Amino acid sequence: MSKIGRIAMAVAAAALTTTALSTQTLAQTTIRLSTYVNEIDIRYKGFQKFAELVAAKTDGRVKVQIFPSATLHGWSEGVDAVQGGVSDISWIPADKRLPCYRVTSLYPVAIDLEGQIDLDSAYADLIRPEAAKVNLVPVINSNYSYDQEWWFKGAIADLGKLDGKLVRSIGPLVSLMITTWGGKPVFVAPKEVFQSAERGVVDGINMGVATYSSWKLWGVMPYMVNANLFYGNIQYMMNKKKYDSLSPEDQKAVLAAGKESETWLKPKYEDWVDQRVGNAVMKGGGAAVSITKDKRASLIKSVQGKWDKDDVDPACGADLAGKIRALFAKHAP
Repeated sequence: MSKIGRIAMAVAAAALTTTALSTQTLAQTTIRLSTYVNEIDIRYKGFQKFAELVAAKTDGRVKVQIFPSATLHGWSEGVDAVQGGVSDISWIPADKRLPCYRVTSLYPVAIDLEGQIDLDSAYADLIRPEAAKVNLVPVINSNYSYDQEWWFKGAIADLGKLDGKLVRSIGPLVSLMITTWGGKPVFVAPKEVFQSAERGVVDGINMGVATYSSWKLWGVMPYMVNANLFYGNIQYMMNKKKYDSLSPEDQKAVLAAGKESETWLKPKYEDWVDQRVGNAVMKGGGAAVSITKDKRASLIKSVQGKWDKDDVDPACGADLAGKIRALFAKHAP
């Protein structure tokens, strides 16, 4: 082979190497996902499934790295963490920068969860424009309507008569409920709830059963009131610049993986919650009581009108607020 031929082959090889390195770089795109749930929580397996689906759907171009137990940031810091690059996807709490999401991601209403996946998807689409304004993209719906409940050290006659009890609140709606029913709301981050309950900082707890069980709280507050008072949806959102840096194909893959992982998790999550309650009642000295349908309607009615007037309508505007309420009505039991 002539010298010119050898040079041409060397140039071609170099070009192939450059292309390979470029492809390798794309294959190493990592999305850091932050969650407050720990590794024994069934929802952690849901995030693992999401990571598997993302890898499969992008042919390995995108990798999801999961950080459990709020290791990257605290409960209320989701927006700052995603905007600041601490994480790429995180749970988003009731943040004032997302005014409509803040007052509707937890909403006082009875819901038929048979159509939960479609309900959550439609809700995410409704708040997607608001999220985009603060550089966020909804990716995963973490529905906790099924298990958001109330616990106390002993039996209480009426959830609507809290008689000054200090009750752990997760946000403004729950605080309104607690005060409306005669209690005093106290904010306690998930990781601090056990010590707060053990030391008597709170007399009661509002929390999801899955998180409650994962943090082993049945031993300190074993009396559960199964009320089913909420639509609840903690959105996991992605940094929009990070999302926009993906190819259109990989963007679709990430969103599809989110919905598929929700569908995969739903029955497992509900079974897991039921098992935790059953085990606590049968083996752990816990107790679980359910309120009547009429009592549920009464408790919801006691706060819904005020919540709509003072919070939902001003935060969302009449048009969006109406669409969200219509969506909930469509999925009423």
